[in-house]
Amino acid sequence: MANAPLKKIITFYFRFTPSYSKIGYHARSLLWRRFKEDFSGQTWLVTGGSEGIGGSAARSAVNGGATVIVAARDAGKLKAFAESTDHPDKVITEVADFSLQEDTFKLVDRLQERGIHIDVLVNNVGIQKRDQILTREGVEFSFATNVLGHYLLTRELLERGMLADNAAVIEVASGGMYNHAMVVKDLNITGAGYLGVRAYGLAKRAQVMLVRYWREKYAGSDRSFYAMHPGWTRTASVGRSMPRFVAILKSVLRKPYQGADTIVWLAATRPAHTQADSIWFDRQERSAHIYAHTPKSSNTPADVASTLEALVQAPAEPARKRA
Repeated sequence: MANAPLKKIITFYFRFTPSYSKIGYHARSLLWRRFKEDFSGQTWLVTGGSEGIGGSAARSAVNGGATVIVAARDAGKLKAFAESTDHPDKVITEVADFSLQEDTFKLVDRLQERGIHIDVLVNNVGIQKRDQILTREGVEFSFATNVLGHYLLTRELLERGMLADNAAVIEVASGGMYNHAMVVKDLNITGAGYLGVRAYGLAKRAQVMLVRYWREKYAGSDRSFYAMHPGWTRTASVGRSMPRFVAILKSVLRKPYQGADTIVWLAATRPAHTQADSIWFDRQERSAHIYAHTPKSSNTPADVASTLEALVQAPAEPARKRA
């Protein structure tokens, strides 16, 4: 038993490193066909887009001719990102903290007032915390950032008619979900029993289930909804939250553009789903489950959505316009 944790860690790295690291990316990319990154005339909204995977996806969209709204918490990083692109005039920066519903409502209000419609929404913002933190709205911080904010932003854009009729919504999930069966009552767990890694895993599982919920709800429309897994990518955020992981695997971790590749590919190609419960990884649709226990949850995508909806707080100024 004393060796069980070490054995589990060794098995984990042995199984997943060849696929999720840049080794897997390079091996698969040898067989990929080139695709046209032409996003001319499109407007993208990328959350957490000032650096890392979101920043790389936003940069590709700008290079492809899109106008990109990049939203994040740090105004300085947003400014630096815009200035680092080849077309700063194509970048609109918006300061927003997606752990706070108030900020999410205000962002959508600002965009609506300017008559903006979104062609591609990339729900990328995410964070992993070891310690439990509550937002000033009384919600567990990582849950609020990783999935509740995603749900609220997507819901508001849909209900206000701000997502184009043929828009793509892309959730940036994580392999951190794979070991976790959904337990909706634990999504916003606070107090005793909180584990940062489980909170993160459940939120990422919820993202994938939420995509299925949107797909089923808007099945008759031309909108596309995807969940994707970027693989093990070295970003500043990962470095802050998982320093030991980075120290062990730094030589084989993916670069941000490699992690973002499937986001850009999905936005450009809009492939059809063949599975009800899936996630896209390295330009291929894959099962959302790799362990036998995770599909056994009795919680449904509708349960996830209703749990999130129950936590939505009315905005201070309920002057939102619906489509």
